[in-house]
Amino acid sequence: MDSLAGLSMGFGHALTLTNLGWALLGCFLGTAIGVLPGIGPALTIALLLPITFQVSATGAFILFCGVFYGAMYGGSTTSILLNTPGESGSIITALEGAKMARHGRAGPALVTAAVGSFVAGTIGTLGISFLGPIVVELALKLGPAEYFSLMVLCFVTVSAVLGGSALRGLTSLGLGLLIGLIGIDLQTGQPRLTFGIPELLDGVDVVLVAVALFAVGETLYLAWRHVEGKQEVREVGRLMMSRQDWKRSFWPWMRGACLGFPFGVMPAGGTEMPTMLSYFAERKLVKKEHLHEFGTTGAIEGVAGPEAANNAAAAGVLVPMLTLGLPTSATAAIMLSAFQSYGIQPGPMLFTSQPELVWTLIASLYVANIMLVVLNLPLVGLWARILKIPQPQLYAGILVFATIGTYGISNSVVDLVLLYGIGIIAMFMRRFDFPTAPVVIGMILGPMAEQAMRQALTISQGDWSTFITRPVSLCILILALIGLVGPRLWALAARRRTASA
Repeated sequence: MDSLAGLSMGFGHALTLTNLGWALLGCFLGTAIGVLPGIGPALTIALLLPITFQVSATGAFILFCGVFYGAMYGGSTTSILLNTPGESGSIITALEGAKMARHGRAGPALVTAAVGSFVAGTIGTLGISFLGPIVVELALKLGPAEYFSLMVLCFVTVSAVLGGSALRGLTSLGLGLLIGLIGIDLQTGQPRLTFGIPELLDGVDVVLVAVALFAVGETLYLAWRHVEGKQEVREVGRLMMSRQDWKRSFWPWMRGACLGFPFGVMPAGGTEMPTMLSYFAERKLVKKEHLHEFGTTGAIEGVAGPEAANNAAAAGVLVPMLTLGLPTSATAAIMLSAFQSYGIQPGPMLFTSQPELVWTLIASLYVANIMLVVLNLPLVGLWARILKIPQPQLYAGILVFATIGTYGISNSVVDLVLLYGIGIIAMFMRRFDFPTAPVVIGMILGPMAEQAMRQALTISQGDWSTFITRPVSLCILILALIGLVGPRLWALAARRRTASA
């Protein structure tokens, strides 16, 4: 099925009343959650995962993608009005957006962020629609050895490249791989790491781990670090952009979207790098008469470009998840676990085995983008009021929902013990700056990597050299090695140059 035929079928299903309702609910929840500092899409989708046992797969994923896109929109509101980025991708938006708000231009800053998000989200969704099938065709030519190497590259980039410390990232990955080993080995039938507890024979539920890491752990950490006192929320003011504001924002939107999407698609992507690059690019390209606004009164280009890059990168993250089954962010990892809850395995065969689900999901992203503009611009005053919710009540509500949702999955007390045990570990991981995303990615991809490795060794009759004699596999492993060792060698060389100077 080509992209245009797929989109035509997808819109036919996405525009039904039920699916429109799920998209609207997801967009509303996502924007509200994006506005609240410290509560991102990963935590929200983790809390919503238990509904996958009651709702159709299509409805659930439309809801999750609405939350994902909505949180990207809502994060800019917090950054601009409160100077408190809720997501890492909104840090750069706060640099100029908060200064614009301080000088009475919060309205134009919020509008350029919302319209930029719409433009970038649309360009990113077009990328998913037309790039996805091409990636699928290439992926179908890969064997088990190449898939194992791809997963090794994903492990390295998500754990060692993106975090502040390679050691901390790899430690988190090791914890995830360890949790993924719990249960019965499918090849030998032997129990692993179950310690005689019957409830562990089926392994630890991915939903439970996701909720523990991103809901319980994050909430306990925020409560632990809670500081009394009210934060000052800037007034929104008039939501009007002048003709000059539109003119100054247009090309930053385009550049940001085109810069962000490729970073989202890459295994070492994320939203931090493209937003920074977009900011520095706009600072270099801005007209001389507006250069003084950067860092002083706030330049609108410094909001428009990074916000577009942020949303385009978020859209790009869905490409490797849907086409290769590789999550490159915490939110994508949790969405992958939701697919597995339905017995669906994302990858090259997803577009042929579940075409209705995939194309309806992609079509709903176009619908969600339009809904988000409609929700964000007129209701920005409402989102500003959400910032005034007392945080202790918010934390308590999240813990209650997490506990009820987890117990409802299996009615097992063992699961509740695991939920709060892993949650406490996650709290200390946040305290000592250990990233939590590699835990979920290691837990999900670990068993898949093990299976791909065993298949490759079975085909090669136990010859380990199969991973380096196959050209594609070797190239991917070299990329992984460069990703692991390259930054360290570069830093060492830079220190030596500094010392010799």
